[in-house]
Amino acid sequence: MKKLLFLCFIVVFSSNIYAQEATVNATKIKTETDAKKAKADAKKEADKAKAASDKATQASVKAKKEAASTKTSAKKETTDAKTAADKEATKAKKEASSAKTTADKAKADAEKAKKSASKTSAKTLKETNEKAPKVADKVTGEYNGKKVYTGPKGGKYYINKNGNKTYIQD
Repeated sequence: MKKLLFLCFIVVFSSNIYAQEATVNATKIKTETDAKKAKADAKKEADKAKAASDKATQASVKAKKEAASTKTSAKKETTDAKTAADKEATKAKKEASSAKTTADKAKADAEKAKKSASKTSAKTLKETNEKAPKVADKVTGEYNGKKVYTGPKGGKYYINKNGNKTYIQD
């Protein structure tokens, strides 16, 4: 746009030097109208640029509002998850303590049964179809952020995202 305006001024000055008086006046009028047209075109371009700038500003404000609402909802979800985890932890502690008391009662009952069984001299054998109680595997480490368990025969595995055992080779 500036180049066009500069070119117009060069034409005006060069025509003043080489042209006659009547031609100069005609050229002056022509360049003035060209300059007015150029000025109007420049104003239109400036208005378009301003409109584009306004749209960009509105989009920026909208994006900021969305980011703020996303941040707020993420904060809320985090606190909700934290409170749920705290509730689960207290529930697990209560269950562990009740399991411990149940185990203590079972141990005391087993001792009583053992004493009463030793008092009776006649031993009777009972056949059962029950399997041996399942022993929980021990946690022995960590692999790729997951707990590694060691089975009764020494095999090492972790539980994958599908809930299946994935064995690890040493």
